[in-house]
Amino acid sequence: MTSTYFEGQAARNPQARRGYSRDHRPDCKQVCIGLVVTKCGMPLGYEVFAGNRSDVTTLQEIVETMERRYGQADRIWAVDRGMVSAENLAFLKQGSRRYIVGTPKSMLKQFERELLSENWHAVRAGLDVKLCPAPDGAETFILCRSRDRREKEKAMHERFEKRIEEGLQRIKAGCERQHLKPLVVAQRLGRLLGANTRAAGLFQTEVKTGGDGRASLVWKKVENWRDWAALSEGCYLLRTNVTDWSDEELWRAYIQLTEAEGAFRIDKSDLRLRPIWHQKEERVQAHILVCFLAYVLWKTLGQKCQRAGLGDEPRRVFEELGEIELVDVVLPTRQGIEIRRRCITEPTDHQAILLTHLKMCLPKIPLTTGM
Repeated sequence: MTSTYFEGQAARNPQARRGYSRDHRPDCKQVCIGLVVTKCGMPLGYEVFAGNRSDVTTLQEIVETMERRYGQADRIWAVDRGMVSAENLAFLKQGSRRYIVGTPKSMLKQFERELLSENWHAVRAGLDVKLCPAPDGAETFILCRSRDRREKEKAMHERFEKRIEEGLQRIKAGCERQHLKPLVVAQRLGRLLGANTRAAGLFQTEVKTGGDGRASLVWKKVENWRDWAALSEGCYLLRTNVTDWSDEELWRAYIQLTEAEGAFRIDKSDLRLRPIWHQKEERVQAHILVCFLAYVLWKTLGQKCQRAGLGDEPRRVFEELGEIELVDVVLPTRQGIEIRRRCITEPTDHQAILLTHLKMCLPKIPLTTGM
């Protein structure tokens, strides 16, 4: 799922609503877009939702739409944790659908013993996984531990810890300088912790009231929280009802979600999905359709590049072939007839090599005349 915002009021579009903006533009109305891609990253379909639609409410509609279009094939649905709920899991199970889904970070606590044990399987450098069958045998949990993710989360915890500590010191100093009411101090404390939730659990705080009604702040660090944070940094948990795959196959299937995320990055930058300047609903739908079709072409060229041994990123190929120009030459004659010749510049050696590898030929354009 992603969102794209409007420039203008979009008053004629009932789907244009304000909601959680992934573009950091909460001041603008938006629509939400759900994209479905295959395992190899080819776009299969999309749906447009109202801008105030939460991700978790879209899964059933997307799944049923794809099944109506293409039938109930033996698919495996890979879904990120933002779209997972108990109701959605029950829906997937009810239809005998197979799935690999992300889970909330809080579920890791149930696997503390497994996190401490050493029988991990290295999928690639810096990434370890471990299978943990559920007691009923119907599901399997996949513990994943990423070195790069651990470094990132550790840096985030340290940064937020420093911010909170400095903020607490300021609030405490303010209580000593001024006669502040407890409610005012509690509000400042709430804003500070709310803005730095990543490390809020590390601090135990208490607002006290003196005999003269003056507020004071007392706080300390909770070392148990720090120990758990150090153990769980870089770890995440997946769950699946696919029982005949290895841990590496399950992880690689789930990580294909990055293909959809990459599609949004390309759509919003190269293919100009964002922002939307149209105001009418049908024109907005057409704009998104054109962007979707452009992405299909993008991925098609990417696969051609991959088969040709040129990698799977077509951007550089676009840039290189984009230097080939097409021009119209118009030659007027005394008889009033115009001779038009559409010409294509001669490709450079590098461009010719790319065209050969891609098995593409420049078109042969005939000579035309007109009055």
